[in-house]
Amino acid sequence: MKKIKSNLKFFLSRVDHSTQLTAVSLIVMLVAILIVGLVRGSAAGYIQAVLIIISLVLFIYLFLLLGEKAGKYTNNLQYRIDRGTDNSFVEYPLGILLYDADKRIQWVNPYFVEKTGFNPSNSMSVGDISSELSSLIDDQEHAGNKTIQIDNKYYLVQVQTELKVIYLLDITYYSNIENKYEGNRSVVGQVYLDNYAEITQSMSDRDVSNLDNYITNELSNWASDQQMFLKRIDDDHFFIMAYTGKIFNMEQNGFKILDVIREFTSQQNVPLTLSMGFSYGVDDLNKLNTEAQKNLNLALGRGGDQVVVKEIGEKARFYGGNTDPMEKRTRVRARMISEALQELLKESDQVIVMGHSHPDMDVLGSSLGIRRISMMNNTPCKIVINPNTLHSDVSRLLGMIDEDPEIKKDIISPDESVSIKTPKTLIVMVDHSKQSISINPDLFEGDNNKVVVIDHHRRGEEFPENPMLIYIEPYASSTSELITEMLEYQPKNKKAIEKIEATALLAGITVDTKSFSLRTGTRTFDAASYLRSVGADETIIQNVLKENVDSFIQKSHLIETITMVNDNMAICFGEEDKTYDPVIVAQAADTLLSLNNVEASFVISKRPDGRVGISARSLGSVNVQVIMEKLGGGGHLSDAATQIPDSTVEEVKNQLVEVLTDSDKKN
Repeated sequence: MKKIKSNLKFFLSRVDHSTQLTAVSLIVMLVAILIVGLVRGSAAGYIQAVLIIISLVLFIYLFLLLGEKAGKYTNNLQYRIDRGTDNSFVEYPLGILLYDADKRIQWVNPYFVEKTGFNPSNSMSVGDISSELSSLIDDQEHAGNKTIQIDNKYYLVQVQTELKVIYLLDITYYSNIENKYEGNRSVVGQVYLDNYAEITQSMSDRDVSNLDNYITNELSNWASDQQMFLKRIDDDHFFIMAYTGKIFNMEQNGFKILDVIREFTSQQNVPLTLSMGFSYGVDDLNKLNTEAQKNLNLALGRGGDQVVVKEIGEKARFYGGNTDPMEKRTRVRARMISEALQELLKESDQVIVMGHSHPDMDVLGSSLGIRRISMMNNTPCKIVINPNTLHSDVSRLLGMIDEDPEIKKDIISPDESVSIKTPKTLIVMVDHSKQSISINPDLFEGDNNKVVVIDHHRRGEEFPENPMLIYIEPYASSTSELITEMLEYQPKNKKAIEKIEATALLAGITVDTKSFSLRTGTRTFDAASYLRSVGADETIIQNVLKENVDSFIQKSHLIETITMVNDNMAICFGEEDKTYDPVIVAQAADTLLSLNNVEASFVISKRPDGRVGISARSLGSVNVQVIMEKLGGGGHLSDAATQIPDSTVEEVKNQLVEVLTDSDKKN
């Protein structure tokens, strides 16, 4: 009886309330039927009572049997749950590490030891296993699921900082699959032979054939080694299909094929170079090809002899570009650009021309040149100038220009430029191609902007979307030189360029060539000769560019701080609490190049706008443009700069030294 009660109690404790009510109701019903049968006292009633008693006994037996089985099942389940709970923390296939407030390891489970190979003692810290793992403890924002690598294995890591527990799940198998996929994605490339037409036009057929054979064989062998598909589609144009893994390997080697072609052709007195554009990141081959062409154009816009690799949606990566670009522009191209600009002027109701945010003499000269071209084509033109950001030499020349009421009325402020802009306004960017550094970036807001870019700097990744006309010639001395050539192809029945305009254009060329000592070609002197013939006054230029005593003292003070890096690079820097005119800083950088054993110079100072600026110069053996791009700037191979916000002079100096040191190691 006790066992029955015990089993019944045990069973009832493990069935839900509704089941209990059902069983009790059934028993009560059977007992009631039994009582009714006995009360009747008939034979049928006794038979009915006997059957009910048998049914009741059978039901109770089955009920107890079910309870006993349910009890065994529940006990077994509970045992397994308890055992699993006890063992999972130790034996579950998940690495578990406990650490203290000082990041010292307190305990690891066997699986952690098995997978990582570390069996740490209490004296070891998390950083001894992985510095990245240690940094995750401090990084609350990214303490969630993150993949890290320890030795040759990959782990998905979860850090519970409140419990001081680290969980590691081995995902090496899946990471290898992912890496294999990433290394086998499609890449489309475009290869262009820089200045091929200019070089071969004066060569004999035999020499051209020999050059073509060399280029084709060299590129074919290179493509075969990298398991790429290469197809020549024009005299100076190749098409490439490749895998991302091979492109990544070539990036690590810096695309040595550029050096191979350049060095051989230079020895043959045919300085031919390569430019390449590669694109990857989507499965649409048409889109990849379009982006590859854009990347090739970017490489050419930066002067050629370089490679641009870009994943769609990400920043471009640049390789090469370590030589001065060869002069490739011709009179024909200048005339075609001039005619194209005339057509755009006819379709526009007005022109707004502006340079970069701190305009120099080249900006002022080229802006006045565009104004004159617009007037020759009967299109009004306004020049945007911010009087608060002018260099001292530009201020002097503007003072002279103010004496001409016709030009003065066409010089407007940045705020005025926004108010007069219309849907048919043509915006001309001179001496720069980045909207962010324009005098008034707000002018580019809105849709359907008509933009023309005329510049002599190497093109950067930031660029106006769908410009109407692009005239970027990195081998030109200045933007003033480019616009001077365009002036020669304007209508002859219109009023010619005025003396002050010609003087400003010549001043722009003079400043950017350091008085015709750097980056000059025959076209530079042709442009200067033309400007002199139409009235440019060198005396005015000399007076405008004169250096005052205070500027000379400041420049000398900067040079006194000279420090040498890598034996051939000079760094000078100003005080933290003193601002310097950017012109003085640039002059100091130029002066440093005259010192013995100085191949490149960098002058760091606080700018009037609060940012820290670096003015970089070189004699050509050091590519200062690439160095400045790493710090957010740009420019030419031998003349570049950058401005860094929210930093001190000392911090910027340390950043520069780190970049220079890394560049020297790679070379």
